[in-house]
Amino acid sequence: MAMFFSKLLTADDIENGLSIPGCSPGQLPDQEGLTMSMQVHDRDGQDWTFSCTVKRNDSVGQFLSAGWNKFVRERDLRVDDKVTIHVEAMKKQGTGTWIRVEVKRKIRLFGEDIWADV
Repeated sequence: MAMFFSKLLTADDIENGLSIPGCSPGQLPDQEGLTMSMQVHDRDGQDWTFSCTVKRNDSVGQFLSAGWNKFVRERDLRVDDKVTIHVEAMKKQGTGTWIRVEVKRKIRLFGEDIWADV
């Protein structure tokens, strides 16, 4: 399984949608406003649909904005949690991709920082 994207969450990611830089998923369509759905699975095997929109910003260029409000609420995501999206080819059908979202939170335990699943 290959890592597709990883970042520490900002308040904007939590409140307005996860921003994924255009260079992360490869070449994005050059059509600002284009919408699509991203089907993902979490560590518990639950399926989620993130509604995505291609956007452009002068400071970061083209990016994908993923709407994931329900996921944020149910997982109680917070600023500085680390989200990672993994992608792998489907083995059974031979086509398509399997996308898994993973979120970790840094906690201090016995004087050490560890990343725990959220």
